[in-house]
Amino acid sequence: MRLEIKDLHISVDSKEVVKGVSLTINEGEVHVIMGPNGSGKTTLVKGVMGYPKLKVTAGDIMVDGESIRELSTDKRAKLGLFLQFQNPVEVEGVGFVNFLHNAKEAASGGGINTKEFVKEVKENAARLKMGEGFMSRSLNQGFSGGEKKKAEILQMSMLKPKIAILDEPDSGLDIDAVKIVAENINEIAERTRMGVLVITHYSRILDYMKPDFVHVMVNGRIVAEGDKSMIAKLEKEGYDSFTK
Repeated sequence: MRLEIKDLHISVDSKEVVKGVSLTINEGEVHVIMGPNGSGKTTLVKGVMGYPKLKVTAGDIMVDGESIRELSTDKRAKLGLFLQFQNPVEVEGVGFVNFLHNAKEAASGGGINTKEFVKEVKENAARLKMGEGFMSRSLNQGFSGGEKKKAEILQMSMLKPKIAILDEPDSGLDIDAVKIVAENINEIAERTRMGVLVITHYSRILDYMKPDFVHVMVNGRIVAEGDKSMIAKLEKEGYDSFTK
């Protein structure tokens, strides 16, 4: 899959937040967006997934050369796009495993073997060091911040998207959990040739990953692009050197 974001402008409550971003992600590539708070990173990825409270005012979003601007979020997901939320919501009364089963069935377009499904859930949960107690709980209810992030990565591992957009997968995680989550993202990406876009404020998760491209976003625009060496520059100089 090839995801193209072309000169995208997005407004929130009539205020332009994303101001002409262009970015292309191919299968097997790992991209990182870093930037200060309020720079439009989350608005950008929500716009890519068709979040209804945002308005795309110009530009286009394309998958394999076809525009998806008019598609609903569920149809974008069925094409193979996946968004891991920065702040996953708790949904009382919706079992986590039942939710995941229904999501996988909808994404695959057909029935799935329940026994094999449960086995795969347990295997992937074990890789993430998640106890089996989560399987009897409602979606994210009572989960710690770290458990919510692991649950999102578990969803990704089960749905096997073609392009995964991960909005701060490291926030709320302790040092050991950051490594576990990063290793799981790497394993899935390498095994499936999944394209990955990671949004993060910190370089620690990137210590365990090998991004092909690093993009710096400031005030709604991509102001610099490069390889992993840019991370060291950011760590040393901060974002001031990119805003001058």
